[in-house]
Amino acid sequence: MPPRIQPPSKAIASILRCRRPLRNQRQYATAAAITPAASHEQMTGGSPAISRFPATQPPSYKPPEFRKSQLLRQYASVLRSTPLMLIFQHNNLKSTEWIGIRRELSLALKKVDQARVAAGFPPENLADAIKLQTIQTGIFSSALRIVEYYKPEKQPQADPNGDGLTHVLSKAAHEAVSATKKVHPLAPLLSGPLVLLTFPTVSPQHLKAALSILAPSAPQFPPPTRRASPGWHDPGVQAGIQKLLLLGARVEGNVFDVEGTKWVGSIEGGLEGLRGQLVAMLQSIGAGVTNTLESAGKNLYFTVESRRTMLEDEAKGGSSEGSKKESKAE
Repeated sequence: MPPRIQPPSKAIASILRCRRPLRNQRQYATAAAITPAASHEQMTGGSPAISRFPATQPPSYKPPEFRKSQLLRQYASVLRSTPLMLIFQHNNLKSTEWIGIRRELSLALKKVDQARVAAGFPPENLADAIKLQTIQTGIFSSALRIVEYYKPEKQPQADPNGDGLTHVLSKAAHEAVSATKKVHPLAPLLSGPLVLLTFPTVSPQHLKAALSILAPSAPQFPPPTRRASPGWHDPGVQAGIQKLLLLGARVEGNVFDVEGTKWVGSIEGGLEGLRGQLVAMLQSIGAGVTNTLESAGKNLYFTVESRRTMLEDEAKGGSSEGSKKESKAE
């Protein structure tokens, strides 16, 4: 084995001498980059707290780098932008079961989109925007209270000397929610492991398809047949569906129980059918009011006419009797 070549000591010394100035220069450059900013803040008396943060990330009451803070922002955004959401309780679902349930749900929702396009409606592709996701129950409850009870445009700031921020993670939102004693109607359902099914719009047809997959109940929401959806009858998917329990729904800010949720999903023809029913109901009410008013006028007219006829008859009878008496007197 050939001996290793040892570098001369002079070469090692030259390398060390070359590295030392670079390290010192780098430290000096860092210090030079920091020192002017600090001296500028000391000379100007410091800048406001908000101006030291970017406009896209204002300061918050809780550290925004924590996962809980980001989940709070996400849940608040979902609550404000989602008009329809279903709440399920899940019990130790496996990853394979989640995959099968999401697959069958996506297939069923895409069939609804295709049926609407075949019926002449414009393509919307709502199936891609409908999401099934698990949530942290406690953080979701806090986000729900902030969205429902914290109205910065209607209530004054808790601290008059505050920073003026009103976003979800601000100190004002935290104090407003912590001071409230109101209990949201959805609070009794927020217990245990939960999963949300969110819809970008209120679509009874998509809701009916989702209930037929996740919580089937005949005759309104029958499960798919084996020929139409063979994957839904797989043992893994069936085991996962048995671990899901429908608790309720939140529709346009209103809380619905299981029966109310099924009523929304059972609306025939979707929102278009509901609008048609509303128009027909309003037309029937208008026709009923018109008939009532016309009947009152007709009754009054007939009463006046009958009274006038009676007075005319009495007048004619009185004049004929007077003429008879005059003729007898002659």
